[in-house]
Amino acid sequence: MYNPFSLEGKNILVTGASSGIGQSVAVECSKLGAKVIVTGRNSERLDCTYNSLYGCDNQKIVADISDMDDLESIVNTCPKLDGISHNAGIAKIVPIKHINKVDISSILSTNTVGPILLTQMLVKSKKINDNASIVFTSSLSGVYCVHYGESMYAASKGAISGFAKGAALELASHGIRVNCVNPSIIQTHIFESTGVLSDEQLKEKINNYPLKRLGVPTDVSYAIIYFLSSASSWVTGNDLKIDGGYTLI
Repeated sequence: MYNPFSLEGKNILVTGASSGIGQSVAVECSKLGAKVIVTGRNSERLDCTYNSLYGCDNQKIVADISDMDDLESIVNTCPKLDGISHNAGIAKIVPIKHINKVDISSILSTNTVGPILLTQMLVKSKKINDNASIVFTSSLSGVYCVHYGESMYAASKGAISGFAKGAALELASHGIRVNCVNPSIIQTHIFESTGVLSDEQLKEKINNYPLKRLGVPTDVSYAIIYFLSSASSWVTGNDLKIDGGYTLI
């Protein structure tokens, strides 16, 4: 059956695959025929993702993207890649007057430095095939808008979107495309179980979205699959808003 979004025969590396968007990307890529290499720092949750994958010859690599030794392990272990989906990240609300060096280091090392270094190491090791696709999960925050207390998070994601544009330009000679997806609030099991927002606050948040709901992981993973597939073969250096119309208001 004709399917321009097919990932049949492609090797796809998915970071942050232990939960949320990364887990959704890994499972959906495997459904579309990809051989998926999943990585994350939580061994138990990564096992859950790995066991949910379709097909055979998938791989798992327990690794913390903020650790240089673990980055080297990823590069040395994975096969030559046709696609990379960078999803590892942390969100932390820190008002400016409370920002300290520890916050800066923890947020930037996971959200910015780790993905950039992993990309650099894979390029240098020639582990990325020509005409491959690299997709970063950036954010609405730091690129299109920002909220109170998100200065550091916004900085980390804005930096990723900036890096992706430069990488798209540099790697274009090899046909390698680099793009970002920029989601707003995405509901995951972690989001629902922590009780960060009351039911009343949640309803108030939803009213800010013209489509009258928050996002779910597949809203993002399907967009990432578009970028990973040949359907987007003439698209590079883009930031794709996935926000239910939030930035229209």
